[in-house]
Amino acid sequence: MLKQQAIKTWKLSTPIIFGELTQMSLGLIDAAMVGSISYKQLAASALVNSVLVIPFVFGIGLTMSISQKVAAAHGKKDGQQVSHYLYNGFILCSVAALLISGLLEMGKNILFHLDQDPEVARLSVPFLRLVGFSVIPTLMFMSIKQFTDGLEKTKTAMILSLLAMPLNVFLNWLLIFGNWGMPRLELVGAGLGTLITRIIILMAMIVVLFTHPLFRRYVAVRKNQWKLKLRTLKELLHIGIPSGLQAGIETGAFAVSGIIVGTLGAIELAAHQIALQCASLTFMVSLGLAQGCSIRIGNAFGRKNWPEISTIGKSTFYSGLIYGLICAILFIGLRKPLSQIFNDDGQVIALSSMLMFYAAVFQISDATQAIGVGSLRGIGDVKMPTIYMATAYWVFGVPIGCLLTFVFHFGVTGIWIGFILGLSFNSLFLNKRFQKMVRQHC
Repeated sequence: MLKQQAIKTWKLSTPIIFGELTQMSLGLIDAAMVGSISYKQLAASALVNSVLVIPFVFGIGLTMSISQKVAAAHGKKDGQQVSHYLYNGFILCSVAALLISGLLEMGKNILFHLDQDPEVARLSVPFLRLVGFSVIPTLMFMSIKQFTDGLEKTKTAMILSLLAMPLNVFLNWLLIFGNWGMPRLELVGAGLGTLITRIIILMAMIVVLFTHPLFRRYVAVRKNQWKLKLRTLKELLHIGIPSGLQAGIETGAFAVSGIIVGTLGAIELAAHQIALQCASLTFMVSLGLAQGCSIRIGNAFGRKNWPEISTIGKSTFYSGLIYGLICAILFIGLRKPLSQIFNDDGQVIALSSMLMFYAAVFQISDATQAIGVGSLRGIGDVKMPTIYMATAYWVFGVPIGCLLTFVFHFGVTGIWIGFILGLSFNSLFLNKRFQKMVRQHC
C-alpha cells in the first residue's frame, strides 16, 4: 500500500518538481552567467536574492491556498466551486504581487545600509528593481499554476516552465554579454532577461487556460462564478497567510544569513551563495514532492478519507527520507565540481566546497520538514506549523548561528551549523504533529 501511494504521489509531483526546478534554475542561470564576469557580480545577485526572497516566497506561499482549496473542491466533484476559487485566488495573488513589487521598489535603497561591500551594493540596486517587477508576472503565473495543480493536471505548468529555461538563457546571452549587437548590461541584463521571460510564460499560461479542453468547463461558468466574495477571500487567506508566513520564516532565515555573511566579506558571501544555491536546487524536488503530497491529501480530505490521508503522508515521508540521503551523498562527492560551475576564484571555490559538507548534512531534515508542512497543509492545519517553524529558525537556527559566527569565531560555518539545528527541529515536530492529527481521526 505504501509503495503504491508513493508511486502515485511521485507521478503527480514529478511535473511540479520539474516546474519548481526550472523556476529555480532562472536564478541559478543568472548567478552562473554573471559569476563568470566577476565574483562581485555574483555577490550582488546574492545580496538581492537575500532581500527579495522573504516577500517573494510569502507571495508564493499565498498562492498555495489555491491548490489546496481547488483540490478539496475537486475531491467533492464541485466544478463550480473550483472555478470560483480560481478567479478569487488569481485576483488575490495579483493584488499581493502589486503590493510586494511596490514595496521592493520603494525600499531598494536599503541595499546601501546593510554594511555590504560598496561596489556590491551599487551593482545590486538596478538588479533588484528589475527582479522586483518580475514578481508581478511570476505570482500571476503561480496562481494559475496552483489551480491546474489542484486539479492534478500538473504537466501544463511544467511544459511552460521548461520552455522558459532556454528562452532565459538566450536573453541572458544577449543582454549580459552584449551579443548580436545588444548592449553589454551584465547584471542588469540578467534582471531584464528574467523579467521578459516571466512575462512571456504568464501570457502563455493565460492562453492555455482559456483554450485548452481540460480547463474549458471551468472558464465556461465564469459568468456565475467569477465574482469576488469576501467569504472566499477569507478562506484563501486562512490558508494562504500562514503558508506565506511559513515560507517567509524559512527563507527569511536563509536570507538574513546571507546579509550576515555579507558583513564578513565578498568572498564569504559568494561562497555562501554557491552552497545555498545548490541546496536550494535540491530542495525544489522536496518542495514539489510536498506539494504533490498536499494536493493528494487535500483531495482525500475533501472526501474525509483519513486512512488514505495516513498512507499518503507516511509514504511521502519515507520518499523524502531516501531522497535526502541520496542528495547528501552527491553533495559530498561532487562538492568541488559543483562550486566550479559558478566561479573560478580559488578562494571562493575552496570555501564553498567546505560549506557543501554542511549543506549535505541537512539534506534529510530539509526534505522531511518540507513534506511535514505539505501534509499538514493538505488537511488545513497551518497555524501550529507556522509556530513550529518560527521557533525552529528564529529561536534556535539564526541566534545559534550568529553566536557561533561572531562570539565563538566559527566564521561562515557557524551560520550553517545553525541551519542544521533549525531544520532538524522543524522536521521532528512537524511530522510528529501530522501523525498525531491522523491518529485522532483513524
